[in-house]
Amino acid sequence: MKPEIDYTLYLCTDRDIMTVDKIEDSVELAIQGGCGVVQLREKKCSSREFYKIAMSVKQVTDAYEVPLLINDRVDIALAVGADGVHLGQNDLPVQVARELLGEDKIIGATANTVELAVKAMKSGADYLGVGDVFGTMTKQGTRHITLDDLKKIRQAVSIPIVAIGGVNADNIALLKPAGVNGAAVISAVVGQKDITAAAEKLIANFLGA
Repeated sequence: MKPEIDYTLYLCTDRDIMTVDKIEDSVELAIQGGCGVVQLREKKCSSREFYKIAMSVKQVTDAYEVPLLINDRVDIALAVGADGVHLGQNDLPVQVARELLGEDKIIGATANTVELAVKAMKSGADYLGVGDVFGTMTKQGTRHITLDDLKKIRQAVSIPIVAIGGVNADNIALLKPAGVNGAAVISAVVGQKDITAAAEKLIANFLGA
């Protein structure tokens, strides 16, 4: 059975900008602040190192019963028994990942147009990551979309949508009228001095919008 996911605050990890020494500590502090799902992103390490990091992070997410998703790497997700994966446009197709992972895993897909969003949904994606909404410093080559674009995608699909790209405590409330289920954050949480308080503030600002 697929886990229930609270998408309100969706954490993407980044070891380069986190303010604590261990990635599992940053994840735990973020979860304590209310993050409902964790995506482990590792672009600069070997498969073996990625596996070891994923196992350490999974111990934390399991303890808090928060779903762990692996960015890009279906093999790592399978190896550590993660709850699913998030796939970009250059990764494995959603339907192929589904064949490998089975029906009980969560598969998210990046989409920044109505066409891509509908295609991902029809291919079996459980949720969409849509952006870049406000501009991002942590990912290169993104395509900016407007809040109106976000609304159009929301109207075109029935699965959950997580907005991503430059989301912070000052702008997260702007996303609520677009009908999204939550926001994906990186530096706005793990890059902050008080990770737990940063997560709490983001959730309060989003829900209070």
